[in-house]
Amino acid sequence: MFTQNNPLVAPPIQPYLCTQLITRAWNLSGIVAKGFETVSGGEGETGLFLLNELLALKAADTGLIPYYQRIQFPLVQDQEKYFIPNLLEIETFTFNIGDVRFPTARASRHHYFGDGRVDSIQSLPFEWHYEREEGGGMLYVYYLPDSNYVAKITGKFGLTNVQFQTDLASVYDGFYIGYLRYCLARYMDQEYDVELSPDKLKVLKEIEHKLKWVSPPDLSQRKISFMNKREGYNWARVNISPSWNIS
Repeated sequence: MFTQNNPLVAPPIQPYLCTQLITRAWNLSGIVAKGFETVSGGEGETGLFLLNELLALKAADTGLIPYYQRIQFPLVQDQEKYFIPNLLEIETFTFNIGDVRFPTARASRHHYFGDGRVDSIQSLPFEWHYEREEGGGMLYVYYLPDSNYVAKITGKFGLTNVQFQTDLASVYDGFYIGYLRYCLARYMDQEYDVELSPDKLKVLKEIEHKLKWVSPPDLSQRKISFMNKREGYNWARVNISPSWNIS
């Protein structure tokens, strides 16, 4: 909702702590009566464990995480690896020289680590590979940067480990927190060998269906043709990214 005085300015976001989500998920599961505002210590610890397990699984399958963010970070001369916290998936990676933005190409694990190359070349980076690690992931770039550049990433970010006082509203919208509440309630029921009621399970399925279309991935492709009437590829152009050549 927007404020009445200024409809273009959203009001401050109210905190939504993990302890609130855990309590409401226990209530939704039917295992803890709704009359309790807080859950017991043991139930709280179990709820936090299950919530972190749930977030980790969502991070492994990013299809139902609708959040894309854009970040900037420095590419450092002669540095190949960069750890990026909470990054789950990269969709675009570019870097700038002044106001000019250069695209790069994603390389498979086999291509990046298995193909022959000279490891020590410093030049403009033209390809990258991303490996998930605990708490984020490692970005590899090649060529090694020959100078410091501003890199820009568009990707999916998300929490994978939280505490009771973690504010979910600082990262997720209300609709996604609601989705986590239903997912966590189902997890809790499964932990106690209880079935989530059919009407609640129906709501969960409806939310999942809608989430798939909130911010779908860009599946468009750009083809680079090597068979045309223009000048062919020579040795000087072999190591230049196809993204930088107009076909």
